Amino acid sequence: MNKPFTIVEVIHEKPSVDMIKQLFLEYAQSLNFSLCFQNFQKELDELPGIYSPPKGLLCLALVNGKPAGCIALKPLGDKVCEMKRLYVRPEFRGLGVGKGLAIHLINRAKELAYHKMRLDTISTMKEAIALYRSLGFYEIEPYYYNPVEGAHYMEINLTG
Repeated sequence: MNKPFTIVEVIHEKPSVDMIKQLFLEYAQSLNFSLCFQNFQKELDELPGIYSPPKGLLCLALVNGKPAGCIALKPLGDKVCEMKRLYVRPEFRGLGVGKGLAIHLINRAKELAYHKMRLDTISTMKEAIALYRSLGFYEIEPYYYNPVEGAHYMEINLTG
C-alpha cells in the first residue's frame, strides 16, 4: 500500500523553510508552555541553522502537496543526534505521517553514521511516547535541562 504522504528533505529552499517555520510555530503553540528555554525564537530566525547538513536535517511531510508535518535532526556530538520538533497538523493525524517521519529520520541518522538518537518529550504527549517506544526508544537520564514538569528523555541505539 502506498503512503498517503511524501517526505521532502529541506536544505535552504525558502518556500520549504517557510513551511517548516510555520509548522514549528504551530507545534510551539500547541504546547502549554514556552520553548524560550530552548532559544526557540533564535532557532526559527536561523532556520535551517542547527539542522543544516551535513550532520543535521529538516524534513517536511506533504499530503496532496499540502504541508502536513515536520521533523528535525540535530547533532549532539560526534555519534549522537537528537530528534526534534516532530509535529503533525491535527487534520493529517491518523494517516501514519508521524510514524513515517520518525522512521525516515531514524534511517537517515543511521546513514549519517550516528550511533544513538535521543529526544525529550512530555508526559501529556502519550501518543508520541507510545510511538517512540514502538520504534525502540527507551527511557534515559536527562541529558540537558528541561524545566517542564514531567519531561521524558529517551534514546534509541542505531547500531543494533
